[in-house]
Amino acid sequence: MHKTTKMIPKGVLFDFDGVVVDSAESHNSAWSSAFKELFGEDIAPFPKSLGGKSPMVIANYFCGVIGKEDQTEALFFLKDKHLDIYFKTPKLLPGVHEIVAFLNDKNVPNGVASNATKQFLKNSIHHLNLDFTTVFGLQDYEKPKPSPEAYITLANALGFKENDFKEIWVFEDSLTGTTAAKLAGMIPIGILTHFSEQELKDAGSELVFETLFEAYQYLSE
Repeated sequence: MHKTTKMIPKGVLFDFDGVVVDSAESHNSAWSSAFKELFGEDIAPFPKSLGGKSPMVIANYFCGVIGKEDQTEALFFLKDKHLDIYFKTPKLLPGVHEIVAFLNDKNVPNGVASNATKQFLKNSIHHLNLDFTTVFGLQDYEKPKPSPEAYITLANALGFKENDFKEIWVFEDSLTGTTAAKLAGMIPIGILTHFSEQELKDAGSELVFETLFEAYQYLSE
């Protein structure tokens, strides 16, 4: 049987929420308190289908539930404000420090491109003492994921050209982000936070790992 050689990718791009951190509590708390302040009522449950979507899309959904789509921007900005004022440090997921240290040791450029807002990323990276030097958030793109713009922007900032993209890994836990990586011509790698292995593979993930720790073990073997 022909055995393929395992290659270390030329570059590695990370989504943030659900890959690097479990931030569900941080975001849900901010959505809930902002919605309560704006409308004086409790927010609807968060549907799984919104995982990885941009905050503006999520705000539009919650406003639509009560027929107040015209308040979408107001909820979006208030949620971002609550996320900052009442900041809750998200939980670090396994393997983040290990895989980043491994990539840096091998001189593999890496960074974060997220649909989360920049202030949340900055606060989280500071409080968790993470070693990411190149980080892009929602305000850095005209079109958030599932558009490929986020990952193309990050890859370009790391010095990659388009002909390098086919050798770049993108760690994603959402179908939205997996689509973005695939559209960018990169290699989506699934993380099993919200979706099943089959769902991630159907969306385009070439490999799927439980967490970044298993991905680190795979790369460092």
